[in-house]
Amino acid sequence: MTPPRLPQALDFAQEVRVLADLLQNLAEADWSVPTRFKQWTPTDIVRHLHFWNEAADWSAQRPEAFAARWETVKAAIASGQGMRVAEQAAVPMQGVALFARWRDDALAMAERWADMDPQQRLPWAGPPMSARSSITARQMETWAHGQALFDAQQRTRVESDRLRNIVVLGVNTFGWSHQVRGWAVPAQMPQLVLQSPSGETWTFGEPNEAGRITGSAVAFCQVVTQTRHVADTDLSVQGEVAERWMANAQCFAGPPETPPAPGARRPG
Repeated sequence: MTPPRLPQALDFAQEVRVLADLLQNLAEADWSVPTRFKQWTPTDIVRHLHFWNEAADWSAQRPEAFAARWETVKAAIASGQGMRVAEQAAVPMQGVALFARWRDDALAMAERWADMDPQQRLPWAGPPMSARSSITARQMETWAHGQALFDAQQRTRVESDRLRNIVVLGVNTFGWSHQVRGWAVPAQMPQLVLQSPSGETWTFGEPNEAGRITGSAVAFCQVVTQTRHVADTDLSVQGEVAERWMANAQCFAGPPETPPAPGARRPG
């Protein structure tokens, strides 16, 4: 019997297609227009996605190449130049040519990963990750960085229950959001009660003293990926632990990042 395909890889592919549909008719000049995400341009964002997609793919297919790339990133950061210098050196393409390379390589990667063992351990910048976690992180990055591009075009993305992967990532990084800031991890995570894009109710945890967070799954994902300040979403946050988490949530690796200020990335 043929084993089932890795659903998170298929979800990543669909996230790539959604973003590609948005970008496919972007004029060459528009690839250099800053967005509200740290003034990154569409070229900057797609280059970042391609660079780290490629790194993740190499972690499974060419571990020596992945290790070499990670060394260049560490060297760029240590020198004070920053990660984007390493990305630009490795991926000099821009605009439409970069877009085509990112889209085609990401879809080919998703097809390969759909047949991988989800539990296979892979090297990464931090501790090793499972293939399932690694490809989920690629979906999360595509969705999160895509938000700035949808905002720039004043378009509302049609969401789907693929977001459950990102919700789970947000739940699983409750502890990390505290650890990365040097804070003690609370004994309990607040209960989550979220409405999925299809109208289902997704509940994580039981009622407890840490508090309760309710609202849309889209809003929760926007907060944990730091594409919106919690005050600019429909989330209802009750309890000190819940409030602190939503004010500082970070579902991605790296040093502690400051979420956008209230209103900074509000649509319109």
